[in-house]
Amino acid sequence: MSPTGVVVMAYGTPSGPDQVEAYYTHVRRGRPPTAELLADLVRRYEAIGGVSPLGRHTRAQAARLAAALDDRDPGAFRVEVGYKHAPPFLEDAAQTLVGAGVDQLVGVVLAPHYSAGSVGEYLARLRGRATDLDPGLVVSAVDDWHVEPAYLAFLAAEVRRCLGALPEATKVLFSAHSLPERVVAGGDPYAEQVRETGAAVAAELGLSPRFDWDVAWQSAGRTPEPWIGPDVLTVLDDLAGTGGVEGVVVCPCGFVSDHLEVLYDLDIEARSRAADLGLAFARTAVVNDDEAVLGALADRVLDLAGTTTARR
Repeated sequence: MSPTGVVVMAYGTPSGPDQVEAYYTHVRRGRPPTAELLADLVRRYEAIGGVSPLGRHTRAQAARLAAALDDRDPGAFRVEVGYKHAPPFLEDAAQTLVGAGVDQLVGVVLAPHYSAGSVGEYLARLRGRATDLDPGLVVSAVDDWHVEPAYLAFLAAEVRRCLGALPEATKVLFSAHSLPERVVAGGDPYAEQVRETGAAVAAELGLSPRFDWDVAWQSAGRTPEPWIGPDVLTVLDDLAGTGGVEGVVVCPCGFVSDHLEVLYDLDIEARSRAADLGLAFARTAVVNDDEAVLGALADRVLDLAGTTTARR
């Protein structure tokens, strides 16, 4: 039998400083950034070492997923990486796999929470390209995995670890990338799924809502329209103003790789704000290529591949 193709998809990042403008232009759907916006993004990359480690971590995640699949069903899967905003694009990955003669495609987006404008767009582009190449090819996808037990266990262990090093009067903030308010108002499930992740982890740890934990948003886009909040920095200001909170643990449950939104927006910007406010601060680790979580995703891929094969 031909192997099943698996496309592991992530946002993408510039491969070096000379690629930042092209990348930013692609993110902006072909509109070049202003000199001010470009300089600000370059400054942020420089603050974390010049380039984001997202590409390296995505490749490691794909390799871990491929190894887990091969352990479970040797030779039955071929895995390729494809990015939304940087080469190799997800369409390139689809073309590589279809050209190799795979009998079906399974898409896995390295984002736990579903939004039509993020995960939905990845999958639409994957299905569109695959259909162009082979109209009869079956394409399935892991749509979301925000309450995957292995992921929740990873987050709970990290929150517990961080709480152990901070004062008793510490609040946990589960954070994720903000979205325009119009998206959520239109019924998109993303915000509710983020809260479901936070609630599940909090329940495991015995945290009470609002007093011990809450959801905050970060990294809102620089557009004129309003984005959902409250922003993490605003919440830090508010918590310091109450006088009853001594520390904050930020758990970026919406991200699964160390990259700009984690390493700059939280580790530099939020940490600095907390220090200025006199709040102890900790940030939980993200999944990166954690064996248990990637193994659980491999099991989801196996289930999908078996279902589509049976359906055919």
